[in-house]
Amino acid sequence: MKKVIALLMAVIFMCLGFAGCGKKDPAKDVENIKKAGKIVIGITDFAPMDYKENGEWVGFDADMAKEFAEYLGVEVEFQEITWEQKINEINGYKIDCVWNGMTLTDEVKEGMSCSVPYCINSQVVVVNKDVADKYQTAEACKELKFAVEAGSAGEEMAKENGFEYTAVTDMATALMEVKSGKSDAAIIDSLMAGAMIGEGTSYEELTYTAKLNNEEYGVGFRKGSNLVDEFNKFLEEKTKDGTVQNIATKYGVQEALVK
Repeated sequence: MKKVIALLMAVIFMCLGFAGCGKKDPAKDVENIKKAGKIVIGITDFAPMDYKENGEWVGFDADMAKEFAEYLGVEVEFQEITWEQKINEINGYKIDCVWNGMTLTDEVKEGMSCSVPYCINSQVVVVNKDVADKYQTAEACKELKFAVEAGSAGEEMAKENGFEYTAVTDMATALMEVKSGKSDAAIIDSLMAGAMIGEGTSYEELTYTAKLNNEEYGVGFRKGSNLVDEFNKFLEEKTKDGTVQNIATKYGVQEALVK
């Protein structure tokens, strides 16, 4: 009997030991990332911030993320996420940060520790050019049926303005809904609108009209993560040496930088 009890106690202590080893501390994120040799960035396909070119992730945020990885002395890994699951993804340790033109909404700030803002943005209404004159204000847009990215600031604006809408996977899909005629309009980020629609793009027949808000972009980390301070120091350093301005100019977002 004593041997059985001793064996059971050993098993219990072993399980407790494994449980302790499995517990992760966000305050040691920097050390753990350096030990792993990589930082995992949660993103979606969102030009001009993150998009693929010849099979490689590029864009203002993607290029800045590569710089941050180099600053930390690690490799960068980009992982596409479902946007409305971003908080669960980061708190579940599937990614190390969310860096994808993320608006600093109340929900985001409650669910993550966030960096200082680095870009100014707004949510805008996108419609076909031939009806744009009719929809220059939020009030005029209330008769439209919208497509918005699920879990986005655009969805928040649709709710706030009482718009009828369908939530879709991402902003690119929202634009396709308007182009195909499935939706009358979309709500997307002004930075994306500037890069993705109008003359010379795949959406020449679309334009943006009503500006629904003003907002800021930031990078999201786990609550209590020491990566936040590390990122803020990195951003300050790269702003001073001109790296941020150079990358922003490359992707046409220099006017949106926080001064």
